[in-house]
Amino acid sequence: MKDTNIYCEDNGLLEERFTLVTDRLRQAAAQPETEEPYRDYFQKTAEFLLLTVDVLRMCREGKLDQPRSMEECGALNQRLYEDILPDRYGHSYANPAYAVQKLGEEAGGLLCFLYTECRALIAYAFEGRIYDMTILLELFVEVYTSYCDRTGTDGRETGRIIYGFFHDYSEVLVERIVREGIDPELDFFTNIVKNASLDDLSYLYRYGSYISDNEKQTAAYLAGLPETQIQAMADTFTEGYRIGFEVTGKDLSKKKTVSIHYAAGFERIVRRAMENFAKLGLQTVIFRNPVSSMGSRSKGSQGCYSTSPNRQFDFDHRNDSAYYLDKAFVTRRLEVLKNAYEKYKHLAAVYAGPAVQEVFGEEPFLPVGKKEAARYDEKQQRLNISYASQASQITNEYIKGEERGYTIIAYPLPAIGADYKAIFAETVKLNTLDYMLYRNMQQRIIDVLDQARQVHITGKGANHTDLTVSIWPLEHPDRQTAFENCVADVNIPVGEVFTSPVLKGTSGVLHVTRVYLRDLDYKDLELTFTDGMITDYHCANFADEAENKRYILENLLMHHETLPMGEFAIGTNTTAYRMARDYHIEDKLPILIAEKTGPHFAVGDTCYSHAEDMAVYNPDGKEIMPRDNERSLLRREDASRAYFNCHTDITIPYDELDAITALLPDGSRIDVIRDGKFVVPGTGELNKPLEGR
Repeated sequence: MKDTNIYCEDNGLLEERFTLVTDRLRQAAAQPETEEPYRDYFQKTAEFLLLTVDVLRMCREGKLDQPRSMEECGALNQRLYEDILPDRYGHSYANPAYAVQKLGEEAGGLLCFLYTECRALIAYAFEGRIYDMTILLELFVEVYTSYCDRTGTDGRETGRIIYGFFHDYSEVLVERIVREGIDPELDFFTNIVKNASLDDLSYLYRYGSYISDNEKQTAAYLAGLPETQIQAMADTFTEGYRIGFEVTGKDLSKKKTVSIHYAAGFERIVRRAMENFAKLGLQTVIFRNPVSSMGSRSKGSQGCYSTSPNRQFDFDHRNDSAYYLDKAFVTRRLEVLKNAYEKYKHLAAVYAGPAVQEVFGEEPFLPVGKKEAARYDEKQQRLNISYASQASQITNEYIKGEERGYTIIAYPLPAIGADYKAIFAETVKLNTLDYMLYRNMQQRIIDVLDQARQVHITGKGANHTDLTVSIWPLEHPDRQTAFENCVADVNIPVGEVFTSPVLKGTSGVLHVTRVYLRDLDYKDLELTFTDGMITDYHCANFADEAENKRYILENLLMHHETLPMGEFAIGTNTTAYRMARDYHIEDKLPILIAEKTGPHFAVGDTCYSHAEDMAVYNPDGKEIMPRDNERSLLRREDASRAYFNCHTDITIPYDELDAITALLPDGSRIDVIRDGKFVVPGTGELNKPLEGR
């Protein structure tokens, strides 16, 4: 198998380094030279690392590409992931609480991080990345050696070694991350999709990812569908991408690559999508869901991903870069990011953007907060925000927002329950609802909203939302509009009208009794806005109010002290709402679909982030004017103050909604929704699913 590393030094020297480090690992596994309480940690971790070395050997001998039984593949997959599965996690050194209990506060946290970082070796072994394996194994051995001579037992030496590794190898690690997203020559995943025999489900294990019943049952279900249906789903996906470029006036012919993000098990659809994109002149790029703390593990599923073996494990390690994050590291990482994009600017310039397939159906996850888990201090939080802003600017310099596009679609997983097949069929229907029917009804809603100075939104029952949103004033309403008529192109399924609110005057309380955001569950989430900015926030997930605030700060505000309201929208897909109620899956819908089932409010950047100066038009020919707000306009002076690099939609479901009312400049009021039902003339069709019809 070819070596897919970027930095390939002299093969003889690399092989020598790899041999030396694996020999040292074998010694550590057989007879560790460390004293208790560290002996057990280093022995068990060394045994795991040697298992990944065995996988690399199988890869290099071509055995992973040869037919293997499902039993053999499953047994290896189990051995690789069993230590972090929920039933074993309580006594795993990947669990920060257990590691600290056994190894002490200082050493326990660092060694827990080291073991977790070394679990990236599973992916590197399956991909044949011997260079990446060698440097990570050398990191472990260097820490192990420091414990053998007792210099590392207080944790300070371990911290120094870890920091040195990420600083010294940041060029290698960052360049790999950049290249994976835009270079079709890194074809590990595209080769599997294009060439694997999809009738033999053992192909799923070739990724090296954790494979659960979700992946196997999804692949088996799709294998039983007619090829015409598979093609139709792929066509919906890729046509939405193409139309997205068309309606925004972007030139797709200038682009040569597209990245596909998908869940393992959906390869039949992805294969057809790749063929469709090829007809559009686009080669497909697929990368792995990040496995290193350098790869933004906290941002949710990206690239090719699979069911998490343990979402508590993911949550515990979402802030792991805290172990090496400081100003010098951020400065270095920004430097190498810029250098990497400059090196691959020819690839960045022809990258068209992502085509994303999401999945849904797992039970909502309510994490357990652990004091032993890594956390950013205030200085690191500020550094994270600064890095995200500057990295976004660098990325946008080479992959220009006004030139790139995207599309996003979602399908259920078997974990959704006994009605999986019925829900899958209903989701396919959602994704192909009548474009023109919704476009025309949504235009009637926009015609009312375009008259408004503000819009007032109120909840009912247990929902105490009381929020006023300011609307962009139109100078030429005959050819301008304040709301985008969003139909099924980039954002599938159909069903919303949205705007970027004027921040001044946008004030009040947004409340939802329960919402599921970025794989996390929020109970009684409440945000208070003053002139468009969040000024207070609460939830009821934990008994401790400080823990509730920390949960929101870290996972919704993304460590920002405040965020603006970047979007106000009215979802019109009452069919999706009815599906959720009929199958009792309200808490399992992804944001993509949930946002269409009521009004929603995005915190963070606007929908036009980094592309504000490009004119955008509705199907009726009117230009959509509010592509900016008061914060994004700061980009003309200082881009670091304009963007927050996040955008999270929070939806009020129809059954928690009292009214949405347009407030006109003359003081009159026009209801868009009253008592949870659409009342604009010509939109009655939207109420039928709400009434169970």
